[in-house]
Amino acid sequence: MKKYFLFLCLLAVPFSGGGAGAAAQDDSSRIRVSVVLVQLNVAVTDNKGNYISGLGPEDFAITEDKIAEKTATFEEGNGPTRRVIDIGSPDGKGVAQVFDKSSGDPDGAEGSKRFAGANVFILFDTSNYMYRGFVFAQDAIADFIRSLEGVSKVALYSYSRDLSKVTALTPDRSQVLRGVRNTVAGDDAALYNGLLLTVKDAAQLTGRKAIVVFSNGPDNASLVPPEDVAELAQSTGTIIYMISTQAAESEPVSTAVFERMSKATGGKAYFSKDWQSEKQAFASIRDDLAHLYAISYYPQPNPNRGWRAISVKLVGKNLQKYHIRTRAGYRLLQTTQASLPPEAESASR
Repeated sequence: MKKYFLFLCLLAVPFSGGGAGAAAQDDSSRIRVSVVLVQLNVAVTDNKGNYISGLGPEDFAITEDKIAEKTATFEEGNGPTRRVIDIGSPDGKGVAQVFDKSSGDPDGAEGSKRFAGANVFILFDTSNYMYRGFVFAQDAIADFIRSLEGVSKVALYSYSRDLSKVTALTPDRSQVLRGVRNTVAGDDAALYNGLLLTVKDAAQLTGRKAIVVFSNGPDNASLVPPEDVAELAQSTGTIIYMISTQAAESEPVSTAVFERMSKATGGKAYFSKDWQSEKQAFASIRDDLAHLYAISYYPQPNPNRGWRAISVKLVGKNLQKYHIRTRAGYRLLQTTQASLPPEAESASR
């Protein structure tokens, strides 16, 4: 099969909005991503997988290419965004001071608007892999939509050979639920094509964003490699959660790809034995979204114009026993070209 590549252009450009922003260029195959403010979604858990809450910005140490970074904003779960400001001190080292909406910080209210809640895209497999359990899958997705709290907007996309934008991003849950019931099973599964186009839509948003993929089988029709999809998601700060059934799990390659892609973006992959456990996987994702720490920073001067590695660690001996999950980094400038052909782009509707 002929290889196609998506031209990925990630440039550090001045951005006055104070958020990790992205905007589509005139050429729909290109994306320009502002990385002046980098936002991380960080999960902290203990050895049993329980979420650790109550941490503050002082409990996290962030480095980018081993360069220490200073936290700009901090948010726990569905709580308000706090703006962290460095103010001068007599010793010249600076003192971290935290503001929130009620503290009198003139930028606090605006900052909270930028990062309030999260935007969630649901990508539903409507390929012929789904014929047998289509109604059960619709029920699981509908329950997930109803249960979402602290999420600003939800979108529903479906894919088989083509991507269908069933419901655009909206705060109206009833509209999304109607979209779920209107989906129909279709053709071959071009998962990575559809996921790439969904990531491109998410890339244009500021604040927290996540894609929840429901797949009942492996990809058998895409023209793009999953590695390029994962890199774009990492570079735009988009979390990918993968939910799949045994049909995909029986394919070792698909299993490895799903796990690697979700882990790279700070998400998780779930492989369910039956339709009831599908609902449990959706519930787990809902809980994860509710417990993420959203931390942003303005990168320090760094000569590296390509891939930048991010490391997040907890500060203090009493916190070393906990585990952190977040994205591994982002690409500042294009060094690889990946590609979705024009016919695949036009298949999105």
